[in-house]
Amino acid sequence: MNTVIIYDISGNRRRTRFHKFLKEMGIPSQRSVFECRLDDREISQIRRYCLQNLKLQEDAVRIYRVCPFCMDKARVQGRGVTFSQLDWCII
Repeated sequence: MNTVIIYDISGNRRRTRFHKFLKEMGIPSQRSVFECRLDDREISQIRRYCLQNLKLQEDAVRIYRVCPFCMDKARVQGRGVTFSQLDWCII
């Protein structure tokens, strides 16, 4: 499902590591925003990473699942990627 991940991580090292981790799962559409297509297993993997590697009393990660109906209403103003750019597969 289309998923938006937004994070605010105070530590530079933790933030850089999390960014690299998320790059394996989606496209960075803005500085602290990723757009991904993820299944439940991948969401669990991200949540587990957060519990094990972030300081959740200082850092914040938000994961939003976006339904296809809502995606039709999404608009991008200015620069940025859209979920349609995630339509690829490896054969």
